Amino acid sequence: MRLKEKVAVITGGGRGIGKEAALLYVLEGASVVLADVDPCADDVAGEIEKSGGQALSVRCNVSDSADCQALVERAVDRFGRIDILVNNAGITRDGRLVKLTDEEFDRVIAVNLKGTFNATRAVAPLMIEQGAGRVINVSSVVGLYGNFGQTNYAATKSGVIGMTKVWARELGPKGITVNAVAPGFIQTEMTETVPEKVLDLMRSKTPLGRLGTARDVANIYLFLASREASYVNGAVISVDGGLIP
Repeated sequence: MRLKEKVAVITGGGRGIGKEAALLYVLEGASVVLADVDPCADDVAGEIEKSGGQALSVRCNVSDSADCQALVERAVDRFGRIDILVNNAGITRDGRLVKLTDEEFDRVIAVNLKGTFNATRAVAPLMIEQGAGRVINVSSVVGLYGNFGQTNYAATKSGVIGMTKVWARELGPKGITVNAVAPGFIQTEMTETVPEKVLDLMRSKTPLGRLGTARDVANIYLFLASREASYVNGAVISVDGGLIP
């Protein structure tokens, strides 16, 4: 098993890609901590425990630094260490520039960008003390190419890439790799509200001719957490089927 005896914290672990990653990590031998504001994470943890895996659900708002510190403490109390952090939590509040409100802009910044910072800052000292760790940040193709009506989302996902590059330099000498994953259009709860004509357009721009699945992205999370990725640091891996911007 590729993650035998490892402990992974996954933010936004209650649904979508985060849930899929948690289930995959457990299959590969890891114990998982599911951090989410949604109580659905409790159900996922219960599902894992019933199947014989080790899981802990922690209610956590990543935009709150105190919540992130408490998350680390809960994880260490239960499992003794943290080997992997997946900064998967994210939200959208879409709108054209001239109609985007302060609240919509600030909320997305708080969760997607500040939340990634908060969680990583809370976990990093422990990984530094251990002399090893994996940080996997979740960006988006929107952070690479932009997208109509997503000023706030694109800003956060571009910012995540920037932080990834900085942390790879700062934490690499401590034995910690930091990488980013940039999913394309993936079939999750987040895309359920997207009009079908828009999804059809995305399919037409994707050489593989389909939207991605949560498992497609979770497989890359697994790779970056594994030994096989021990020399991958500061990378941004697109999982988008070859999307043409």
